[in-house]
Amino acid sequence: MPSPEALATFALASLVLILVPGPSVLFVIGRSLAHGRRAGILSVVGNGLGGLPIVVAVALGLGAIVAGSAVVFTVVKVLGAAYLIHLGIQAIRHGRIDVAAAEDGPDTDSPWRSLAEGFVVGVTNPKTIVFFVAVLPQFVDFGAGAIGAQMLVLGVLFLLIAVVCDSGWALLAGTARAWFVRSPRRLAAVRRTGGAMLVGLGGMLLTAPRT
Repeated sequence: MPSPEALATFALASLVLILVPGPSVLFVIGRSLAHGRRAGILSVVGNGLGGLPIVVAVALGLGAIVAGSAVVFTVVKVLGAAYLIHLGIQAIRHGRIDVAAAEDGPDTDSPWRSLAEGFVVGVTNPKTIVFFVAVLPQFVDFGAGAIGAQMLVLGVLFLLIAVVCDSGWALLAGTARAWFVRSPRRLAAVRRTGGAMLVGLGGMLLTAPRT
């Protein structure tokens, strides 16, 4: 286990980093605007679960292979970007939904689908791999042994903090979306805006350098 001091320092550093709006926040806001609060929260949870295989891979030393290989990194990056763009296009194409149905339950997709989509986005985010490979070792006590276990604990801590913070963004965006439900035109516009954000995020990920 990392020392209490290392855990506290890492938790504070993670909180500061997570609070700064980044790609994960844009993803959550886009999903919440397009499909509502429930879909946003489930996307956050799925995104966090998608980070678990990455944490395990980094703890086992596999993350360094992905981060260090231009080919593997590019393949993962393209897959993640393509999936985000696909989700965005789907939201734009299906911008108009039944307003009464939206009032009863803003999330027109099944809960499992929202969870699965968040998971795919999380597990195909190469920037998360690079972040964990670069940051986690700095908070590991190499003299205490069990380096992989220490990295696993730190990674899970980061993901838990991210889920809590990103859920706040999902609730805010989903609440703002509730106002648009009163008008089919406004609702169509906000769903398409959320879809456009996802497409833009996919483009950002696609053009992001490995460094």
